[in-house]
Amino acid sequence: MSRATALIRVASACAALAVALTGCTSGQDAVANGGTFEFVSPGGKTEIRYDPPSSRGTIGSLSGPDLMTAGKTISVDDFRDQVVVLNLWGQWCGPCRGEAPALEQVYTATKDRGVAFLGINVRDYQQDKAQDFVVSNHVGYPSLYDPAMRSLLALGGNFPTSVIPTTLILDRQHRVAAVYLRPLLAQDLQPVVEQLAGEGR
Repeated sequence: MSRATALIRVASACAALAVALTGCTSGQDAVANGGTFEFVSPGGKTEIRYDPPSSRGTIGSLSGPDLMTAGKTISVDDFRDQVVVLNLWGQWCGPCRGEAPALEQVYTATKDRGVAFLGINVRDYQQDKAQDFVVSNHVGYPSLYDPAMRSLLALGGNFPTSVIPTTLILDRQHRVAAVYLRPLLAQDLQPVVEQLAGEGR
């Protein structure tokens, strides 16, 4: 094989790899890179807002087993006429541990204003480890237990949901008002939640 032929083959292989990688990062959802759960946000966005309210879409029916209470089912429909903050998390996820105090802080500050929080615990096949996370981080709001990520069928399609952590904020009509594809600070989340809690009031 001549040197020129070898160079052409290497260039072709590199081009094919570039096309494959581009395909992984395009589309609606972010994509996991390897086994470390590092994610690329769709289009590079980490915050998506849906305004005006008429532009907001709805999720599908979202319910499942309560992480902490055997035999109990919990659903978004349990929080009728409330703003709902949905947070996808896993105890294996470092950024989830980092944002847990901020989420709890905003939950405590806004729960009396018609705001509910609902966690969705994913990819934790040992339920006791996820329960330990809730206890050790003093999480006061409930979570669905969804190790197989079936809840994404209700959330996915129109909204990016493959990044962990992801936080979706639903308005009082349970339309998606905002999506965050990154860990949150209290000062990021609370003003948005308070704005939505005040809509139409």
